[in-house]
Amino acid sequence: MTDASVRVAPAAVAVSGPTVAGLELGRMAWLEVDLAALSANLGQVRSLVGPAVRIAAVVKADAYGHGLVPAARSLVAAGADRLCVATLDEALALRASMADVPILVLFAIPAREVETAARAALDVVASDESMTSEMLAAWAEARRPGLTVRFQVEVETGLGRGGVVPEAVVPLLRKLSDQPQVEVTGLWSHLARAEDERTSSEQDRRLVDAATRVVEAGMAVPPLHMAGTGGLFAASCAHHDMVRPGLALYGELPEGLKIAPGASATASALRPALTLKARPVRVISVPSGTAIGYGGRWVAGRISRIATLPVGYGDGFARGSQPGGSALVRGTRVPLVGTVAMDAVAADVTDVPAAGLDDEFVLLGGQGTERITATELAQRRNTISWEVLSSMAERLPRVYHAGPRVLSVRTMAGESLVGPERR
Repeated sequence: MTDASVRVAPAAVAVSGPTVAGLELGRMAWLEVDLAALSANLGQVRSLVGPAVRIAAVVKADAYGHGLVPAARSLVAAGADRLCVATLDEALALRASMADVPILVLFAIPAREVETAARAALDVVASDESMTSEMLAAWAEARRPGLTVRFQVEVETGLGRGGVVPEAVVPLLRKLSDQPQVEVTGLWSHLARAEDERTSSEQDRRLVDAATRVVEAGMAVPPLHMAGTGGLFAASCAHHDMVRPGLALYGELPEGLKIAPGASATASALRPALTLKARPVRVISVPSGTAIGYGGRWVAGRISRIATLPVGYGDGFARGSQPGGSALVRGTRVPLVGTVAMDAVAADVTDVPAAGLDDEFVLLGGQGTERITATELAQRRNTISWEVLSSMAERLPRVYHAGPRVLSVRTMAGESLVGPERR
């Protein structure tokens, strides 16, 4: 391959062995991330909420396993108005690459870090009165001319995880407003059961009640936001001033979510952006009776061809993927056999006799007309698709592409750009 951007069919990005566009992957297992899918999914959310509602793209947990900075760049370029993360270090990593985009840290930060947040122009959460008092005390000692710390007040409406009750919102806003160089930029909550319209409507009512109390106290109401992916696609709460989609941006929806009629076309248009691939490190024939993997839990019932794939639970491909798991090779489902190890899993390719060392196996994503979804893996592991995506390990190389064009490769050694943008 040359160093120029690679043109291949969109269904199979140009990855041959451990290199892509002349760059070493260092692994025979990798993730492919379709940045064009992320952009398109953002566009679908925009079509759902309209131009007046701001979109805060949730990119916490390494952008649900897709890669924090590359995913965030694409979503902002596609029209995201703000980014949401869970931790201060995630926010600082974004700020190092993206100078101007507003960033909200959804969980409370240590009080001593309030100056760090102000210098990075981050929005931090006020979700507990005593912790907020500690942060304000730390800010009173740390504040410098030209610096402002921005708070968004979380309201406890029924999730039971964080926030102040509606009755405490006005006193907390007054406490924040009384401090120099403090700005309040949001009032928000989070749905506990987005699929349940009655419960969600009650939570939404409590958020609006908090806002009404602010108006009655003669104060300006900060921008309101409540809905994430579930609330958007089930239409179980209002959009207010801003929405916070996460899972939908990566092309997935919560399992079993009842899609509102007005959102069905948008839901159908979402495109999964992540594919987990591997090339085998060995393909051999074994006689009937041969045990494969730790514990000998699978024994060949016939002469079998076994491909060893170098991906395992150390990469986020959990042991709970078996029994009954599958991989795709040459557009055909083949069973995974034996026990998923930290670094390997085996596939029985007896019924795909041409499969060999040069083949790409797909463990998450599509190949030909077949697809293994995050929901399928979640069902097999007795978990949810959020966990399937966000558990993808850092050590898996990420190959970023927009349709057929490879843009960059991220390995544990860093990110390398491809083609004319390469530097």
